Amino acid sequence: MVKKHISKIPRRREDSHKGDFGHVFVLAGSQGMTGAAFLASQAAMRSGSGLVTCGVPKSLNAIMETKLTEAMTLALPEVKDGALALPAEKIILQFVKKTDAVVVGPGISRHPETQKLVRNLLEKINKPVILDADGIIALAGNADILKKRILPTVLTPHPGEMSRLVGKDVRAIQANREKTASDFAKKHKVILALKGRKTVIADPKGNTYINRTGNSGMSTAGVGDVLTGMIASFVGQGINPYSATVIGVYLHGLAGDLAAKEKGQFSLIATDLLEKLPQAIKKIL
Repeated sequence: MVKKHISKIPRRREDSHKGDFGHVFVLAGSQGMTGAAFLASQAAMRSGSGLVTCGVPKSLNAIMETKLTEAMTLALPEVKDGALALPAEKIILQFVKKTDAVVVGPGISRHPETQKLVRNLLEKINKPVILDADGIIALAGNADILKKRILPTVLTPHPGEMSRLVGKDVRAIQANREKTASDFAKKHKVILALKGRKTVIADPKGNTYINRTGNSGMSTAGVGDVLTGMIASFVGQGINPYSATVIGVYLHGLAGDLAAKEKGQFSLIATDLLEKLPQAIKKIL
């Protein structure tokens, strides 16, 4: 089944240029959480994006310019705690007009003002959005915002984040993973990837895919940020969001398996996946 999705990865013409492969905007990071912004941005680059811009609180911009070489940065207004502030909204909405997919959430913080900013942006961004981590937390009790969006939204919650979204115990979610993902996707008109062993991907039409790649070594900080950047990259390259999510999850697990084969599961870290992404993509192409 995964082969039909992989076949949608665009092949590169000899006369192609960076503008042919999408511009991903990664809205991420806060004080102490620059790694999340880095991992999502770098994963988008490694997954074939022609351009990536990372939007961060202005006090963190110099750090991100040092951490990121190929990706660009955008310094944005912040609250005193080093998280994105509401005045960033106007700048963000203007900037996303020239992008193809938008990531919202990795390391973005749970500061009340930042969380309100996320909700405002979801109602106004007119581009596909990939929502993760603190971006998902911003929807707790406000998930109906998703129904108002015209363009696709992809959510990538782990069971704890899913628990907040649906108001159910984690154990109940884990006992009914496929139904939980499918019901939420249909009700809120989104693509949802419920992460964990055998990640479940569901769309509003009732399609589901259960992933078989990956290993327990991937249960470590930052691995989810890598996945978010990968999915955004494939969406930005013009792949339909459901297929982009299936491809991203499959390749993410494959990169983890390749890394574990070389380094073992015990010591696996998120940057190991970034290093193995080229090999994983080469393997399936």
